[in-house]
Amino acid sequence: MSTPAPLRRGRPRSFDEEAAVERAMGVFWSRGYHATALPDLLVATKLSRGSLYAAFGDKHSLFLRALDRYIVDALTRMDVELAPRREPVDGLRAYLAGYVDRTSGARGRRGCLLVATTMELAGRDAEVDRRIAGFFNAMETRVADVLVRAKAAGQLAHGVEPSSAARILVCFVEGLRVVGKTAPTRNTSQATVDALLDRFIT
Repeated sequence: MSTPAPLRRGRPRSFDEEAAVERAMGVFWSRGYHATALPDLLVATKLSRGSLYAAFGDKHSLFLRALDRYIVDALTRMDVELAPRREPVDGLRAYLAGYVDRTSGARGRRGCLLVATTMELAGRDAEVDRRIAGFFNAMETRVADVLVRAKAAGQLAHGVEPSSAARILVCFVEGLRVVGKTAPTRNTSQATVDALLDRFIT
């Protein structure tokens, strides 16, 4: 008996999928979800309509991939800034310094993809809602953990409770991203951060 010929697999993709997601993320970040049209994504990703649909499904699915990428990048950055090897207060300062960088001048004007998405789609898209809620919860957990370590080290001001302070800090930094759209100077952003942090640490 002859051996059956092996089934042919589909043609392997000849493009970097993650690079395409990153380029699409840039378009959504600049234009917003609704204002981004399929031709914008085709130009940015350098894909044909057929390739884009084959790889990502549709505009909404590609947007969710881009949002997931943005969230992973943000949480990875937090994990570096708040790493346990650092003194807790040094970690908090590094975390907040990142927001000073991202909310000052031209970088501030670009804003935050998560904040923009929340304003545009929250309450209208269950998949987006789930991702936004998960991101803010993950941020709050990480900040609370470092505040617990700071409290154990005697570095928190009297009466500061880590979980409440973490919620305040997350609301604060996301508010900074909104104010950053007005392109405040770095000195202004830093002074605002210092004023809040001084309320929490000894």
